[in-house]
Amino acid sequence: MNKARGRILGPSVLALAVAAGLVGPALAQQAPAQADPQVTVAPADDRAQVNRILVRGNQRIDATTVLSYLPIQPGDMIDAVTIDLAVRTLSRTNLFANVQLGLQPNGDLVVEIVENPIINQVTFEGNKALTEKKLRDEVTIRPRGIYTRARVQEDVGKIVELYRLSGRISATVTPKLVQLEQNRVDIVFEIDEGPETGVAAITFLGNEAFSDNDLREVMVTKQSQFWRLFSSNDNFDPNRIDYDREQLRKFYLNRGYYDFRILSSIAELKPDNQAFGITFTVDEGDRYNFGEVKVVTESDRLNGDFLTRLLPIRSGDLYESDRIERAVDTLTFAAGSAGYAFVEINPTYRANPETDTVDVTFNVKEGQRVYIDRINVVGNTRTLDSVIRRELAVGEGDAFNRSLVERSRNNLRGLGFFKDVKIEETRGSAPDRSIVNVTVEEQPTGELSVGAGFSSVDSFMLNLGITERNFRGRGQNFVARAEWGSLRQQVDFRFTEPKFMGRDLRAGFDLFHTRYDLSEYSSYDWRSTGAGVRLTYPLNSYSALSLRYFLKDDEVIIPAGYCTGSSGAYSTLCDQAGAYMNSAIGYTLNVNRANDPVRPTRGWSGSIRQDFAGVGGDVNYIKTEMEGAWYYGFSPRWVVTLQGSAGYISGWNGDPIRINDRFFKGGNSFRGFETAGMGARDLTTTDALGGNFYAIGTIEMTVPNYLPEEYGIKTSVFADVGTIGMLDDRYMIDRTTGLPNPNIVDELSLRAAAGLSIHWRSPMGPIRFDLSKVLSKEDYDKTETFRFSTSTQF
Repeated sequence: MNKARGRILGPSVLALAVAAGLVGPALAQQAPAQADPQVTVAPADDRAQVNRILVRGNQRIDATTVLSYLPIQPGDMIDAVTIDLAVRTLSRTNLFANVQLGLQPNGDLVVEIVENPIINQVTFEGNKALTEKKLRDEVTIRPRGIYTRARVQEDVGKIVELYRLSGRISATVTPKLVQLEQNRVDIVFEIDEGPETGVAAITFLGNEAFSDNDLREVMVTKQSQFWRLFSSNDNFDPNRIDYDREQLRKFYLNRGYYDFRILSSIAELKPDNQAFGITFTVDEGDRYNFGEVKVVTESDRLNGDFLTRLLPIRSGDLYESDRIERAVDTLTFAAGSAGYAFVEINPTYRANPETDTVDVTFNVKEGQRVYIDRINVVGNTRTLDSVIRRELAVGEGDAFNRSLVERSRNNLRGLGFFKDVKIEETRGSAPDRSIVNVTVEEQPTGELSVGAGFSSVDSFMLNLGITERNFRGRGQNFVARAEWGSLRQQVDFRFTEPKFMGRDLRAGFDLFHTRYDLSEYSSYDWRSTGAGVRLTYPLNSYSALSLRYFLKDDEVIIPAGYCTGSSGAYSTLCDQAGAYMNSAIGYTLNVNRANDPVRPTRGWSGSIRQDFAGVGGDVNYIKTEMEGAWYYGFSPRWVVTLQGSAGYISGWNGDPIRINDRFFKGGNSFRGFETAGMGARDLTTTDALGGNFYAIGTIEMTVPNYLPEEYGIKTSVFADVGTIGMLDDRYMIDRTTGLPNPNIVDELSLRAAAGLSIHWRSPMGPIRFDLSKVLSKEDYDKTETFRFSTSTQF
């Protein structure tokens, strides 16, 4: 300590030393030397009065700013404790590299400060695996900010953690300061990324019920393999190992192993420092079943016996922890449906090792019956509030019903206007009141498409289209499209009002003109021009009935000279040439009991469609089609879908079914066969003749492809089986001889194919690839192994 001319407050010197220790050595060495204030020594318990406060050493910071932070005013009596507090207060502002306080004999309190430098720029050196933008987003220090050693060290830790999460466990970061004039510094983070640290092996000890491969499949961490180019899960990450421990625990608990424990998980770095070996030691324990399962409630308003019957658990079933969670959801849903929004359900367990059973009691603590005080709609920047509110199955003043709230969420998601929909309830103005917050995240609903493409179906295509599914934010659907391709040329306009006349009616109209050049599949062209109107109304929450009427002019065009050929050709096509007016009414009944309107994993859906042609016009027929689908998801990425469809068309009033009204299957509707590649055929001309009847069944399973979701690729394996045929008898007869025509084949036989489908949501639009192997066919069918085309649904 320097000698002084007067008295000094001894404890303040200790405070000065503590404050100085917070400063980085590199900066402290470069800071200009500061003269110690002239102060006086006095015993620690002395108190003195402050006459004036003088600030010295400040360059950028105004003296009044320094004084505003100082907890001392002129006239105050101070002691060692007061000065120590003042030093600490100024140091905590992070504005100063050094702070010293001293009281002179004349009562002046001198505040000597050294300002922290200003950051001029922040740079990174040695980074290759991570971009500079990613690193800048991670660090908190910025140019023109104030440098502190603590903040730099904090950012070093963040950068190291970022590299560790990217699989570079040995990365090091060294911060360096470059002193500039005017008390400014450049900060340089020198990065040694080190090698990627992979996972050489994952082994298990103590597992008997499941193999090492079974358990590896459960884990997110994977062993390093050359084909995992697009995944970082084969890089070692300690946080991911903790998550894997939980995944293994869930795996065993969902298979009856109630006592399962992970005794240890050890990660050892290999001698070459390139990869880790991970070893899990487990104790599987015995396999348990559910014992006694019951529900206990506080009152009779929620009957425990009735709730017990709702549980998806029965005594004697294999113990599965996920079924406990589903049971809690079931009880919560049931209580919510009864109007109890804030119900607490706590399951308690009692294991019986002697019988290998687990007794589970669900304790239901019910709240008051709750009514909806207010519904708030948030996040809709374009869609009108009224469009959102009309999809809600609950209203303000209604009793809270969780099933109706969930239905409201599905209604909003089914609109396709929003990327995400959340409905949450909070307590309202009173204990029996609830506020429902509906939060939506808008997504683009309009599309202007001008493009060209190529597919194995249409060959070269040009299209221009405008589609808006939320026209003017009112939920109206508007489509105007023109498309030209080698197979199809089409112009159409469609408009739909989802709430016609303010009622729960969906009304719309269509105008269209289409020409199909089917010369590649059958020797004719088909032109159709017309209009239609439609009306849809819901029967209940999961079914709807649609009514429609359309009037169109259909024309079948036969190439010149074709009808002068064989009698077989003439009998099948030539008498169908010409224009016909088709006036028809119809309906469609749709039922959807799937658990999700967009990507179902459980449940089923079905529809029946009928059209009656002959309400005026030149064509008389009844066409019936039915479709159904059943979904079962083992997980969100493993979903089995069973689909079936069938159709039949028959003429009335003596009318046969013309070729343009028949069913044609193949291509996207039956993989493994060309478009119109299956069904009745004219062997003389190889023309496809379609059929009056078809039945098709499909089993398809989506499978994980281990690519990030943003790639937009989904993969499935499938098997299609079905048949098509049953032409009218008049088309099977040679009109010259009156006998059956041997060149017309119409075998209602079974066709089957299996293969792989890949759906890619590419930047150019959705594309579908099909790889197929035909298992059963007729000799005259036309098959294909590979097809790619635009797809209408993921």
